Amino acid sequence: MLFSLPAEAAHELGIEALKLGFGAKVEASALPDFGELERFGLKFRNPLGIAAGFDKNGVVVDQLASLGFGFVEVGTVTCDPQKGNDKPRLFRLPQDQALINRLGFNNDGAEAVAARLSKPDRKCIVGVNIGKNKDVPNEEAVENYLNCFDIVYPIADYVAVNVSSPNTPGLRELQQADSLERLLTALKARNAELGRKPLLVKIAPDLSDAEMEAVTDACLRLKIDGIIATNTTVSRDNLKTENPERFGIGGLSGKPLSVRSNEVISKIFAFSNGKLPIVGVGGVFSARDAFVKISAGASLVQAYTGFVYGGMSFPRDVLLGLAAILRQKGFQSLDEAVGSDVVQPAV
Repeated sequence: MLFSLPAEAAHELGIEALKLGFGAKVEASALPDFGELERFGLKFRNPLGIAAGFDKNGVVVDQLASLGFGFVEVGTVTCDPQKGNDKPRLFRLPQDQALINRLGFNNDGAEAVAARLSKPDRKCIVGVNIGKNKDVPNEEAVENYLNCFDIVYPIADYVAVNVSSPNTPGLRELQQADSLERLLTALKARNAELGRKPLLVKIAPDLSDAEMEAVTDACLRLKIDGIIATNTTVSRDNLKTENPERFGIGGLSGKPLSVRSNEVISKIFAFSNGKLPIVGVGGVFSARDAFVKISAGASLVQAYTGFVYGGMSFPRDVLLGLAAILRQKGFQSLDEAVGSDVVQPAV
């Protein structure tokens, strides 16, 4: 029924359905026990999260946790509310099990989202993904991010800095070494002033190896807590969908992103010698997809498009399957599997 509607209308209806309690609540006892999963000082009940972009305004966090997700990343949230780009701006590519979006950080603004998330009894880890307002030039980006950070800091378990969406003009320029270092240095200082919570950076899949190495180096030097790899891609290579250019600009997510996302994860793991926690996202549709990301170096994984295509049973199916794969391969813990397929360069 949802797939008979335009993509964004279906998404909004899905959010409303979750608000109303549709979707079977999964008891903790029905999910596998992954033991103690401590990542950047936080304890996760399982390694599967919902990526930023699904619950932009933090309206169904507890409902997503009840389906089995171990953490929810809200956003992208901007300091001031914004409507985003003109519709239509979200498209399905079912032949490729993919989505194209050019939503443009449509959200209620940091204050509204923070107020919504302020209740103390949340059911899972909640990260807040922050971005720059569209009308703010890059020269003023640092102040805009800091203002947003100040507002969401009290209610976020961790904060993810989005410098990689292709749908805000010029935003990806902030991934360049000097700009990124300036932004992260300012956020790190503010974070220290406020008491310090985990700070992560979300990067694009379209970076070169040299750019990835520079980002990894900056994160290690500045003691950033982790990297989220990856955002959507602007590439349209090797799609089965005929003439995908007809959908216009935007970020591609889903199955076609899987291989590139895994490459980025393994390279960051190698560049950092496994010292930088990685949240792997991009093309997770199954337990095997999640395991491949973990063995490439991800210590947590996220999904969005896979959940859209997989439905309400998706988190339970992935987690049960992932636990089975770990047992089959003889791993005593998930931590043992992290980076197990990455060949470290000879010293």
